[in-house]
Amino acid sequence: MDPLSHLLSLYPVQTALDVRCRFGAPWVLQHGGTPRGVAPYHLIVHGEAHAGELTLQTGDIIVFPQGGAHQLHLGDPAGATPPRSVPGLLRLESNDGDGPQTDILCGEFHFDIDGSAGLLAALPSVLVVRTAGRPEAQSLRHLLRMLQEEAETPRGGSEAIIRQLASALFALLIRTWLEQSLAVPGLFGVLAERRLQAAMHGMLTAPEKPWTLEALADTSHMSRATFARLFKQAANATPAEVLTQLRMARAARLLEAGRHAGDVAEAVGYQSEAAFNRAFKRQYGASPGAYRRGGASRNPD
Repeated sequence: MDPLSHLLSLYPVQTALDVRCRFGAPWVLQHGGTPRGVAPYHLIVHGEAHAGELTLQTGDIIVFPQGGAHQLHLGDPAGATPPRSVPGLLRLESNDGDGPQTDILCGEFHFDIDGSAGLLAALPSVLVVRTAGRPEAQSLRHLLRMLQEEAETPRGGSEAIIRQLASALFALLIRTWLEQSLAVPGLFGVLAERRLQAAMHGMLTAPEKPWTLEALADTSHMSRATFARLFKQAANATPAEVLTQLRMARAARLLEAGRHAGDVAEAVGYQSEAAFNRAFKRQYGASPGAYRRGGASRNPD
């Protein structure tokens, strides 16, 4: 498994796609803030939109990973007519504006609140990916086109198809964002830094190994000092901090699969189950046993 796929497998994301907007200018789309762990997104399938100082064109995607309140519009928002809703496979929002038309697909990414903290911290407050005329975005562009076709002309199986297509959206979005960005922070920053990829691959594939700073530096053919400096610059965290994040995420997936805490502790590199329990509870707010029985949010100790 490649490092990005491995990393994303540790942080499951549920994708909801439930609104289709068809607006004629002037129009405005107000979106209030969302709870922590819920990231709204908007796919511009046709036309133009403005979000603050950003201009969005056909094929652009904008995501708000921290759930911040935001507004999309075209033309003077003060002159926009109120939208009306029509239920359907995707709820249709439209208005009476007679200016240039904009079509948007809207949904949300849902993350595990505690377990995905490291992943969310590595994402900006506003994430924009451009697909028009970008060779690296070809797969993402195809996905958007398929979502648009299924939403506009529902047929047998469209609901299931939209659900399956939407589930691939986050991974394609992150891959394209990494390929387009000059600098990315956190966990993704380590993946983006070619010189650190061997160390990240080692931590992802063998979290149970007793990784030391020297051992990680050796995988990257660097001195300890150079490796530590480059890693901190890329991740804004130390190798030990990132290793703990990855171990706890792996532990959560194993517990969800029904593994017992003692086995999981050993599988992620802890010789002491008590030390593992403390580290897990710091991350998830619940003991491994409580998490295994029903999740931190439902059965805290």
